[in-house]
Amino acid sequence: MIYRRLCAVLLPLILSACASDPAPTEQLRLTEQALSQTQALGVTAEQSQALRQAEEKLALAQAALLEEDYKQARVYAEQAELDARLAEAEHLTEKSQQQLAELSNSINRLRKQLGGL
Repeated sequence: MIYRRLCAVLLPLILSACASDPAPTEQLRLTEQALSQTQALGVTAEQSQALRQAEEKLALAQAALLEEDYKQARVYAEQAELDARLAEAEHLTEKSQQQLAELSNSINRLRKQLGGL
């Protein structure tokens, strides 16, 4: 009787310990890769709030990893990856808008030149 009660109490604890989150090493690698790609475009943390947040969250993920809080480390790493990708998208959007403005100016100059003929 006592054995059954003890098993009923301990079994869920044992199973939950076996089902703990693994270290998010692959997610951390992806996050670091996303940060590197963004920085390779010339984006700096001083220019981009999203990149600054990505770097901060990566540091939090690495700290959580050291504390073996793998679930929290994974969450921070995923957020950091998304922030880095946002910084990259913002940068590329800004560059595209600048190129569009330059093309628009060129078209307007050509129209003026053709209008003068």
